[in-house]
Amino acid sequence: MPLPKTLIDGHWRFRRNVHAADRGRYLQLAELGQAPAAMIIACCDARVDVSAVFDSEPGALFILRNVANLVPPFEAGGKYHGTSAAIEFAAMNLKVPNIIVLGHSHCGGVNAYRQSVRDHVHERGFIGSWLTLLDNLDVEESEIFTYGDEMAFELAAIRSSLTNMRSFPFIKEREGEGLLGLHGLHFDLASGELLALDQESGRFLALSET
Repeated sequence: MPLPKTLIDGHWRFRRNVHAADRGRYLQLAELGQAPAAMIIACCDARVDVSAVFDSEPGALFILRNVANLVPPFEAGGKYHGTSAAIEFAAMNLKVPNIIVLGHSHCGGVNAYRQSVRDHVHERGFIGSWLTLLDNLDVEESEIFTYGDEMAFELAAIRSSLTNMRSFPFIKEREGEGLLGLHGLHFDLASGELLALDQESGRFLALSET
């Protein structure tokens, strides 16, 4: 099966309209490397365009995407820790000053967990096993009342990922030294609005309120 023509045409539009117009920046990124202002841990949902959400330029964000924007707890054993490796690289090699967990509305991963994985309705497979990271979520009753069950789970998943991230010794150390800020955001697909986790109250607030 050939590469879709829409992708080929899109690439040539990028080369003609974007890359050529900003060639200096791309040459600089190629020669000097990357120095992103933040790492974003986002869902791989095709509807969430991370760079567009923040109107960011090439090189500004170090983006990791996985199912349901989850961060596993620190584990020293085993071989394949893709998410953990990306976090380590961002914090220790790139020394990003901020790491953001970006959840979103109508998340298919969180919804799959709610509807089947937690009740063992289907065979787990790779996705189901990954989503067991959502076991034992602390879902706020007030957020269920305010936002509904689906969004309350999405917000709880963001909190859980931030808690797991702080189990990494190098993350805890850099945060304690004031070298790294950890943040939780929730993006609403329909409105385009972001809610941010307020560190003091533990509540998600509109960006204008934080």
